[in-house]
Amino acid sequence: MKLANGNLVITNNILIVHLILTQPCHHINHNTIYEAYHSQYSLESLSTPLVMRLLQFDSDGRLSLNEFWNDTPPYAILSHTWGANEVLFQDIVNGTAKSKDGYVKVEFLAQKAAERGLRHFWIDTCCIDKSSSLELQTAINSMFRWYRDAAVCFVYMADVFSGPERGNSTTSWEVAFSTSRWFGRGWTLQELLAPTSVEFFSAGIGAPLGDKQSLERHIIEITGIPVNALRGQNLHSFSIDERMRWAQNRKTTREEDEAYSLMGLFDVFIPILYGEGKQRAFERLREEIDKRSKRPSSSKGNFCLHSR
Repeated sequence: MKLANGNLVITNNILIVHLILTQPCHHINHNTIYEAYHSQYSLESLSTPLVMRLLQFDSDGRLSLNEFWNDTPPYAILSHTWGANEVLFQDIVNGTAKSKDGYVKVEFLAQKAAERGLRHFWIDTCCIDKSSSLELQTAINSMFRWYRDAAVCFVYMADVFSGPERGNSTTSWEVAFSTSRWFGRGWTLQELLAPTSVEFFSAGIGAPLGDKQSLERHIIEITGIPVNALRGQNLHSFSIDERMRWAQNRKTTREEDEAYSLMGLFDVFIPILYGEGKQRAFERLREEIDKRSKRPSSSKGNFCLHSR
């Protein structure tokens, strides 16, 4: 839908309809929509955990989604970079998942989860119904927590090949690892920091490359993230500017996501307003971070990650 300030995709279309019916069109802009959103949804409601959908293969080999509101079972979670033909939520519902190129990641994660005795697993491409804008909003706000609470996070590095499949030497593998697209994406920053256990695998046969501990030296050199942050130290012990620097060279497909993908690192929540632009998204993020930093320490909650 086009509004006065150009294309704008908002997480609740009812708000747009209400504004169009009650205000002159030239008064409708990103600020009025943001204010309307805040009047309807408090930050507390935005941070309320959403039902979590987990994948599993049934006894007959059928892939299914199961919903959990409370008492979520142990699960494995996938970290990856999106490709052109990923398995989506509708593919799981319609039974067309196997026709997608991204199904190899589903099989990869299912196999790795089973090896750890885990029946359930989660992938961002197909466990969120992105046709529901409110669900997408709440899922983005829950993302850091979902990765933090996973039993293990498996990283599928689509542009890294290792082992007998390619006959790579140790040196060539290290080069491929350090230049992987995974390290340049915005969303993968929280996927590296939030989970306790992060394990890296190559594409193809899914050869193990190492984990967050064994590859610690490489990861520090690639990302500039200090060792204590990788080991689970409370992220609030690092300055705002330092945490911002960890993300400064990372990119996202939608420019606003460069800001939205950092909410978990600062333990804040803001409405998702695609179309507002990167600058305005960062302004709102910083406003919320500044508000949080002024709260008494006792009201900031427990943001300590697991330490090893």
